[in-house]
Amino acid sequence: MRLGRLLAIIVKELRQLRRDRLSLAMILGIPTLQLLLFGFAINLDIRHLDGAIVDQADTARSREIVATLMATDLLRLKADAHTPAQLQELIRSGRISVGVVIPADVERRLEQRDRPALQVMVDGSDQTVQAAARQLQALPLPGVASAWQRVEVVNFYNPERRAPINTVPGLIGVILTMTLVMFTGMALVRERERGNLEMLIATPVSPWELTLGKVLPFVGIGLLQVSVVLLLGQLVFDVPIRGQLLAVYAASLLFICANLALGILISTLARSQFQAMQLAFFTFLPQILLSGFMFPYAGMPVAAQWLAEVLPMTHFIRLVRGIMVRAATLSDMPGDMLALAAIAAVLLVLSTRRIHKRLD
Repeated sequence: MRLGRLLAIIVKELRQLRRDRLSLAMILGIPTLQLLLFGFAINLDIRHLDGAIVDQADTARSREIVATLMATDLLRLKADAHTPAQLQELIRSGRISVGVVIPADVERRLEQRDRPALQVMVDGSDQTVQAAARQLQALPLPGVASAWQRVEVVNFYNPERRAPINTVPGLIGVILTMTLVMFTGMALVRERERGNLEMLIATPVSPWELTLGKVLPFVGIGLLQVSVVLLLGQLVFDVPIRGQLLAVYAASLLFICANLALGILISTLARSQFQAMQLAFFTFLPQILLSGFMFPYAGMPVAAQWLAEVLPMTHFIRLVRGIMVRAATLSDMPGDMLALAAIAAVLLVLSTRRIHKRLD
């Protein structure tokens, strides 16, 4: 082995890497992205949960309790309610996660200590919300000697606090993102490497036809994966589907289209199947960390929440958990449906334009 020949090979590899701008960007981008995402996303402090308070007493003591609750930053008033039934409907539709009821006889309950002074309703489809309820139970309130005994927590939709009820619906989004983006991300790259792209250029196939032709076969694959997860979730983990099954498939179809369009866009950027896999991982990491699947969305900084709102998995997890666990309907969550449809449309247009540039 001669040092001169070894150095020549090293210099050759470095020059080739310098010409490959995508790989060079990935070398610097992946660690930067991981550091920022993990730094912002891994935050187990629960803050600013969407909530509402029903103060049936409307006394100086009850207003002092409300002020104490708001001072903790655990809750962020998102809706108005006047009865416990309205709180339940707000939780079911996904507009709030926590509802607090201060009964009309709160002062008598505090003095006699025979019944809970407060009632906290929580959305049991999210485990982070359940943890926030335990914090509210232990919160020292004015005039309450033992907060743990004076605050009653009602855990809707998951009274047993079983983890699969929370994780299995979210895993549908994780599995679809991980598989479909990677499969379609390598679709055009594989055609290019095998020399089939030149034959497609010679045919009268339009960019839209090429895009849809690559996407539609995987739509059936995605729906099949959804069916497998739903079936195994019920048989193995006893995860219920309380809402309409058709609504689950409708939300899944939009999410599948968004992932497939993203995969096609990746395939137009990558020069090899290895680069396509890298880019697929590059897009998968922010979605699993910022969507609320692993870490509480409410605990993230505002900038991270803005980024999460443009990720399709964020809206899909809200939709699928709402339908499967809370029996919510698509009309209860129009914002997430519209956002998911808009993201899918934008990604489809971008991928088609990229294919048009390649065919030219």
